[in-house]
Amino acid sequence: MKVVTVCGSMKFEKEMLEISRDLETKHGHCVIQCVYGSHSRQETLEELENIKNAHFKKIDLSDVIYVVDIGGYIGSATQQEIGYAISTGKQVILHSKYNGELD
Repeated sequence: MKVVTVCGSMKFEKEMLEISRDLETKHGHCVIQCVYGSHSRQETLEELENIKNAHFKKIDLSDVIYVVDIGGYIGSATQQEIGYAISTGKQVILHSKYNGELD
């Protein structure tokens, strides 16, 4: 069992929830979700900074990040999360390349 932080654009919120569920129920991993329903409200700059810092801490707690890159889309915030994960030695898995295994 690995601890997995799911990263991706909130425009993929529904897909991220489904993927998180599958990673737990079908593959037995512990998933830290980062879905906020942010499409329903505008965060302040301070709130966005708090979310970013919390997300980086979630990456710190994880063995791997799982990037939901539907249609190849990776937004700027997710790019920052990938860069942070790589800089801390975390494994990065792209949804588009996932084969059912987290090495």
